[in-house]
Amino acid sequence: MSLDDLPSSDRPRPVEPAVQRVDRTASNPYKITRAEELRLQLADEIVRGALAPGSPLDETDIARRFNVSRTPVREALRQLAVDARAHRGAVVARPSIERMTEMFEAMAELEAMCAGLAAGRMAPAERHALEAIHEELRVLSHAGNPERFHEVNERFHNAIYAGSQNGYIAEITLATRVRVQPFRRAQFRNLGRLAKSHAEHDRVVVAIMRGDHVGAAAAMRAHIELVRGEYEIYAVSV
Repeated sequence: MSLDDLPSSDRPRPVEPAVQRVDRTASNPYKITRAEELRLQLADEIVRGALAPGSPLDETDIARRFNVSRTPVREALRQLAVDARAHRGAVVARPSIERMTEMFEAMAELEAMCAGLAAGRMAPAERHALEAIHEELRVLSHAGNPERFHEVNERFHNAIYAGSQNGYIAEITLATRVRVQPFRRAQFRNLGRLAKSHAEHDRVVVAIMRGDHVGAAAAMRAHIELVRGEYEIYAVSV
């Protein structure tokens, strides 16, 4: 079952995306900050093993390397799962397999909760916006651009967090995702992963459009569990 199988009366009308990230200001909801960009770049290096566990992360060196001030570097390191030790500064701390399992388990349950609530609470305009973002991801899945897919994928999940109509749950879900995000992002490099991700999203969207609380939660939980599996495949390949 996909969106194309829905009766025309139930299918949302395509509109311009109107969902704002819950973690960014309303003035420019999709503009990535320098700190976020640095965090993602450093996280990629950690995931690839270019920055080994125990490697020092000196603010001054990183600022010089990326030609920025120390302020965004400090914020990026704060957001990353690094080990900050007294008198030594921050060092790389790649989570253990057990810790990663716990993080993805929490992420799956939080995202499932958001999807289930969104199925019953999303306003028509929010549903239309979600479908528009989903269609954008379909196009990108064929284009084979993992970086752009990741950016729009964030909007997709943010739209569902916001659609839960529970600011506190959205807040803690987003905070958890920030910690897991580098590892979620890495899986988009796996061969065929973009199309698979879109297909998994499709099951979530169909359930939300039908108002199926249980189905939406189950589809989202399954999606995050598959994301974890895809990350593990990527991790052993680098």
